[in-house]
Amino acid sequence: MGTYAFGRTVALGYEEALAKVTQALAQEGFGVLTEIDVAATMKKKLAVDMPPYKILGACNPQFAHRALGAEPQIGALLPCNVVVRQDAAGAVRVEFMDPIAVMDLVGKPEVRPIAAEVRQRLERVMGAL
Repeated sequence: MGTYAFGRTVALGYEEALAKVTQALAQEGFGVLTEIDVAATMKKKLAVDMPPYKILGACNPQFAHRALGAEPQIGALLPCNVVVRQDAAGAVRVEFMDPIAVMDLVGKPEVRPIAAEVRQRLERVMGAL
């Protein structure tokens, strides 16, 4: 993985992984605000077939409120993106935006502890899969 995301291959089917990650996010206080079906968009706009790939925009309102209070422009970096995708070989991966890497772009030390707490919760979500 790059320095901006973390994740793992899961022993679940694609639809099951989507359902399970959404449930695990809810257990950690995150709601899914957006769901982007990348595969469907590529098919519609470019007539390109690709394996299933969705981006979930996950938000924990308490952490978002704290982050916005520390830096009003931080909304440009929200919500936390979670990718559920199937690779060409059929393996299903769940990948999480690393909030520490992204929030470090802000350059405000008071944002780092918030990002660290969010990362801990996302790591627990990953562990629940």
